[in-house]
Amino acid sequence: MGKITIDSLLSLEAYHKARPEMRQRAIAERKLRTVHLGEHLTLIFENEFLMRYQIQEMLRVEKTFEEEGIQDELDAYNPMVPGGSDFKVTMMIEYPNEADRKIALSKLVGVEDRIFIEVEGQPRVYALADEDLERTTSEKTSAVHFLRIPVSVAMKEALKAGAQMMVGCDHKGYPM
Repeated sequence: MGKITIDSLLSLEAYHKARPEMRQRAIAERKLRTVHLGEHLTLIFENEFLMRYQIQEMLRVEKTFEEEGIQDELDAYNPMVPGGSDFKVTMMIEYPNEADRKIALSKLVGVEDRIFIEVEGQPRVYALADEDLERTTSEKTSAVHFLRIPVSVAMKEALKAGAQMMVGCDHKGYPM
């Protein structure tokens, strides 16, 4: 899949007209691409459209017209566009109560490295987390992580042939 470019984005005026339809599509796609692991871990399997929508929304909210500002948004979101040989996933650790969240984040250090997919008949593959920045300390993990899960040719062929895929977490503090 190609990366999103300045030339491929809608102008703010064109986006204003297309926004209602794009918003409905983004809501529907995000719902289909969201996996909940238990009550507190949410994985969103991103795609080019969802990243394009997010960029367009950021440009709209920030009223960004300048090429430099647009490029900054592209640089921020393009790494989350899948490349055809991987899944790109936004992982969120969600606790409604701030005190509970702080405790959980301290107990879940390294959870981002324990997210995996397992395609029927293929070996388990673990996510590579936050490749462009460090989001975890020895005391706590971040509530949001950006994951890349490599997908081999054999895995793709198995999925196309109807193999089941499992998503899980085997962190000692959050086994799923």
